[in-house]
Amino acid sequence: MTDTKREIPILYLVVPCYNEEEVVEKSAAVMGEKEARLEREGKIAPGSKVMFVNDGSKDDTLRLLHEIAAKDKRFAVVNLAGNYGHQSAILAGMMTARAHADVVVTIDADLQQDIEALDLFLESYMAGCEVVYGVRNDRRSDGMFKKATATAYYNLMHLLGSRVMTNHADYRLMSKKALDALSEYQETNLFLRGLIPTMGFSSDVVYFDVKAREAGQSKYTLSKMLTLALDGITSMSVRPLRLIGGLGFFVFFFSMIMCVISLVDWVRGNNVPGYTTTMIVSLLIGGITLLSLGIIGEYIGKIYLETKHRPRYIIDTLVWRGEDKEEQ
Repeated sequence: MTDTKREIPILYLVVPCYNEEEVVEKSAAVMGEKEARLEREGKIAPGSKVMFVNDGSKDDTLRLLHEIAAKDKRFAVVNLAGNYGHQSAILAGMMTARAHADVVVTIDADLQQDIEALDLFLESYMAGCEVVYGVRNDRRSDGMFKKATATAYYNLMHLLGSRVMTNHADYRLMSKKALDALSEYQETNLFLRGLIPTMGFSSDVVYFDVKAREAGQSKYTLSKMLTLALDGITSMSVRPLRLIGGLGFFVFFFSMIMCVISLVDWVRGNNVPGYTTTMIVSLLIGGITLLSLGIIGEYIGKIYLETKHRPRYIIDTLVWRGEDKEEQ
């Protein structure tokens, strides 16, 4: 942390949205009121905004966001040209906001992440932290399956050497300094939860309770969660490749032992059919080979995407109103 006294910051809330027509108006009202209160209390500076990022929604989300932004200059809208995914939508919002904000906080549109924790985020920033992580107190609101899989996933990530923070999603504060550093990272395979902790800036943790979703259903399906988990593993660790090497050595050593045993039996004239042993060994080696090829293929696929250097997102339109100007 730094001893330099900081000025009251301009805060931008970055809110990724995908098919959130049921909740976006409620979210805007709650977030706008919270920012207005923080400004009255002298915790954030005038000019703070709520920036919604529409990630290719197919419902009325974009129309509602435009209506919200037209009524109140506190709201801005970044409309992506297509559906680029949650991580890219967050990055698009942060990179757009950093030109105007001193601090950016990313938060989900469903209001499950406690917005009242913003006071603690700002306290940590004023104390000198460049990054503040929002971490849920527990997972009591999750079902048994999600709770078990989440626990297993975080344990696996830590085992693989990732610095991802347990029970931290994408509710975090980043200073302009941290955002400028993040802009230097160019990988297409984005996993912000694992990437940001590796940057090394002074940080703090704020704990919060998860609330019930205000309306609608979660758009984060099982397939999207699995994709994010896979991206996290392959983008933050090469240990699976090293495990393949170790496993290959073990299988090779086991095969050599079986060869010696088979030769000894042949010399002794033992007529052992060996059907079961042959099947077990064949299936074991075949299964390990296919699994290894799958893991290697996943990494090669990520390399293939990285070498293309395609943009991680494309902004179609931007609605941002200042005192005397409007961009669109």
